[in-house]
Amino acid sequence: MIERRLERLRALLEEKGLDAVLVNKIVHLHYFSGFRGDDSVLIITRNKALLVTDSRYTEQAAKQAPLFEVVKQEKGLWNKAAECLKSLACHKVGFEGNALLYDDYARLSKLMEGMEFQTALNLDSLRQIKDAEEISCIRKACEIADRAFEDVLKFLRPGISELEVAAYMENCMRQLGSEEPSFKTIVASGERGSLPHGIATEKLIVAGEFVTMDYGAVYRGYHSDITRTVCAGQADDRQRTVYHEVLKAQLLALEAIRPGASGKEVDLIARGSLNKAGLLQYFGHGLGHSLGLEIHEEPRLSPRSKCEHLVAGMLVTDEPGVYIPGWGGLRIEDTVLVAEDGGEPLTKSSKKLIELV
Repeated sequence: MIERRLERLRALLEEKGLDAVLVNKIVHLHYFSGFRGDDSVLIITRNKALLVTDSRYTEQAAKQAPLFEVVKQEKGLWNKAAECLKSLACHKVGFEGNALLYDDYARLSKLMEGMEFQTALNLDSLRQIKDAEEISCIRKACEIADRAFEDVLKFLRPGISELEVAAYMENCMRQLGSEEPSFKTIVASGERGSLPHGIATEKLIVAGEFVTMDYGAVYRGYHSDITRTVCAGQADDRQRTVYHEVLKAQLLALEAIRPGASGKEVDLIARGSLNKAGLLQYFGHGLGHSLGLEIHEEPRLSPRSKCEHLVAGMLVTDEPGVYIPGWGGLRIEDTVLVAEDGGEPLTKSSKKLIELV
């Protein structure tokens, strides 16, 4: 897998006329080498691959990145990186424009006097289509999240706080093999359900309230993302109606996720469904995003999506929601694999309206 990733990166070097690229984004250290530390940099030329790090990581790097020559630095990461580039006789060097801090860029520019260091690259695009190993890790992260949802249904009840629910779910995922939560766990109950990113608070859950839980697991560096909304008691007519419309929009969008569809088209299907129900004004965000080594990646499903064609091997979330100030809200979300024959939800927890009576 690493070999193929390096091949794609080297093809980009050739396309841009570069002798080398400095890779410093943490997820790209992992993606292109297998190394899972930080405070390091990769130097990749058309025929060499170096991993520059310090004494904390040299042994780890040698085990995790066997295709790379590990170079130990003792007098500063950028000093050593510039020294390596000079020793490799590099003349034109690219860098990650969305990852290298300006101060570091300015310092490197001085250290690399005589080299052209002006080509900013966005390497994120090379991660949009996942390989079999990545999909396997994301499947596992989704399985962990599904099992946590099954467990939390036995724990969630009126009188406990949102923070308690979040802590219970995160502990479940840890015990099942998650390295960490995918992001700050969202638990938003009652009127707080109108906050799309309502992270858990000390608020106590009240009988009859909607409780929205948006969370995910991380397995071998890869993220899952799922949202489920349940009722802590018996739902009233308005809750049932709004839930039905959000689920309808989510399922319609799921049917539209397939190779060849655009990000705008899929988003429009969910948005059109909510519009017919008179709820579109309460849906303010895009329908979904990709995920992998990061929780938010390209491509996006939104009115401003730049994705003209979904491709098999991509992953996207499908997460319409309705957020009504003063009343509350809900969201239903799956992590979806774009397969050859359509969208395959990797999160499989029930989406029926669950009433914890």
